[in-house]
Amino acid sequence: MTRVCIVGVDDVNLRYELLSRETSRAALATYDLAEPFANAIAVDTVSLGAAVSLLNDLNWYLVRFAEHAFVRDPSIDPDEWLSRDLARKVRDGRIDPDETGEYVAIFGVVDGRLVEPMYVSRIDGGLPEYDLRDADETVVVRLTGAEFDAG
Repeated sequence: MTRVCIVGVDDVNLRYELLSRETSRAALATYDLAEPFANAIAVDTVSLGAAVSLLNDLNWYLVRFAEHAFVRDPSIDPDEWLSRDLARKVRDGRIDPDETGEYVAIFGVVDGRLVEPMYVSRIDGGLPEYDLRDADETVVVRLTGAEFDAG
């Protein structure tokens, strides 16, 4: 299963915003919603294509209420997420899945909430430790080169 995770901006209740509107509620109706992080929702889809399509269907809401949208496809990596843009490029065949791991954002997780990302590139296949603050755990999100440069 490919998982989609949408993280809300700080000043909105993402679940409320998505489920209180008919179009987004209909788009999410067939999925079981999970909350992997504070103010985030996650759903399991059947494929990378379905995950990207769901995010496209929700785009109007994502622009207004989401800070991040990630996709985790176990055929690419069972633990690391892809940014929405990177997932779209892999789905469209513009980037080979094996070439997605160079640029990453490592988010800290503090009290169940994602905190500021540390932008790094992989060195000899490894990643540095998250050192922006004490964190309970980390979440690794693979990025496009353009997203990395903008970070």
